[in-house]
Amino acid sequence: MSLESVVFLEECWELVFRFLGQGHHLESVSMVCKQFLSITNRLQFSLAIFDSTTLFLPQLFLRFSRLKTLDLSHFSGDLQGLLHQIIQSGLDLDLLNLSNQRTLPLDGLRELGSKMINLKVFICSNIGSLHDSHLVVIAYCFPLLQELDISFPLNSQASDFGIFRLSSLLENLRKINISGNYLITDKSLISLCQNCLSLEEISFFTCFKVTQSGIAAAIRLRPSLTSVAFNIEKKRLHGPGLTLIAINSDLIDSLRSLKRLTAVDLSNSFISDELLFSLADGCGIILRNLVLLDCCNCSFAGISYLLSKCRSVRLLDLRKVDFLTDECIGKLSIFLHSLTSINLSGCCQLTNSTFFILTQKCPMLNEIKMERTYLGVEVQEEYYSLMDFSVNNHQVKNVYLGDNVLLDDASLTKFASICPNLQLLDLNACEGISGECIVEVLNKCCEIRHLNLSYTEVKLFEIEFQVSKLEMLNLSGSRINDEALSVISRRCCGLVVLEIQSCSDVTDKGVREVIENCIALRELNLKNCSLVCDDFVAWSEFSRPSLRKIITPSGFAVNF
Repeated sequence: MSLESVVFLEECWELVFRFLGQGHHLESVSMVCKQFLSITNRLQFSLAIFDSTTLFLPQLFLRFSRLKTLDLSHFSGDLQGLLHQIIQSGLDLDLLNLSNQRTLPLDGLRELGSKMINLKVFICSNIGSLHDSHLVVIAYCFPLLQELDISFPLNSQASDFGIFRLSSLLENLRKINISGNYLITDKSLISLCQNCLSLEEISFFTCFKVTQSGIAAAIRLRPSLTSVAFNIEKKRLHGPGLTLIAINSDLIDSLRSLKRLTAVDLSNSFISDELLFSLADGCGIILRNLVLLDCCNCSFAGISYLLSKCRSVRLLDLRKVDFLTDECIGKLSIFLHSLTSINLSGCCQLTNSTFFILTQKCPMLNEIKMERTYLGVEVQEEYYSLMDFSVNNHQVKNVYLGDNVLLDDASLTKFASICPNLQLLDLNACEGISGECIVEVLNKCCEIRHLNLSYTEVKLFEIEFQVSKLEMLNLSGSRINDEALSVISRRCCGLVVLEIQSCSDVTDKGVREVIENCIALRELNLKNCSLVCDDFVAWSEFSRPSLRKIITPSGFAVNF
């Protein structure tokens, strides 16, 4: 075979393997032969680094030579030393995540910047301590940055000076998150919108010194913004009590200038119908994502008007909007034909009627989140004539129904019948659901890959069929025992992740069956399983080579 034929054949295989996915999806393919291993290695573009993997980093960097993304957010060791190893690897990264570190080593950043000048995305949220010096070094070392996340440092010393210097140097910046930096003022916001000519997305939640007037002024400087995320303070201490803050008319007027706005997040804000009207008149039909989580002072009229003008909304988050009723959702549904994801968690007046309305009136809907609602309450009589319960919605794939204490077997069975193509079902803390109902759901929805039954009353499973596509199963805090695990190990042999934290009736025997029968198992959580021995971990690693992570009964995480 000629060299050209070999190259062509490898390119064909690479296209096939790309279609299969990444990570564990390619493990079985990589074991077929050395050629397939070499090809799959080239398709590994991202790597998460844990404390236990640092010993093998030189080999991993040699093996995965095309890495573009490194995630260090789970690493708690010597960051300076780790950055030095990354620099020596010769990798040309696009994205680096240093979130959750105690601080950012300035020397390490400078050395990194001298080698990886093409870095496009830098994430360092939840840093223990963040100073102006960090911002200046980041800007000097990574001049081509397009996205920067410095949100919610535990101890923020970043000021307007640091943000100004950063904005002056990062002319390619398109997206920035400065949320939680409580020292910055309107000056920071204005300098970003004035100096970063490519800026499209900006987030600044809980920046208490940023005023409504400052927001309005910044928006006017950058009318090409496509995404804004901020909150308008709800209350302020005033004398002996609390005084609500009025909405600035300049802010309301400025929102009309955002003609290219496709995403807006006003979570935890004091807003008004007038503000929603201005958004509707500004961005109009191009708005795609709308988040109004726990907003107050607006009414159904404001939300309805906004959605009637923005009928292309795909993601809608109305969590904790407590005035919403089934009737309200029925009226809004006529504007939601483009909707793909909706979150109504915490809307305590919503019942089964809302679920049926959404599945029948929103043809593009892929994801429904209705946690902490009144699901379980039967359809109201006036809605029966409006619904055709024989019609299935094959588009809905992900459903989150956690913490619905009234949800029962009858309601869940109906939901499953209407949505037969479910791939993710979250029933966390739904205590009214039985094991028999879960088996019926799995029989109706044979595409389920992710099932969360944590902190339910589920105890037994009598499954007489193969649940071949189930990959992630969370049974933490449930009442399952070894008998249930035995059934699961035989019927759900494709499991990749199993969570059985705080399952006090589980012993070595049940866990052993799972490890022996589930040949693709990668992660196992045994925390607080008091009847399982810590010594069991060594046997597990030897018996199931696919395992990459085990959390022991004592809570210690072991990464292989």
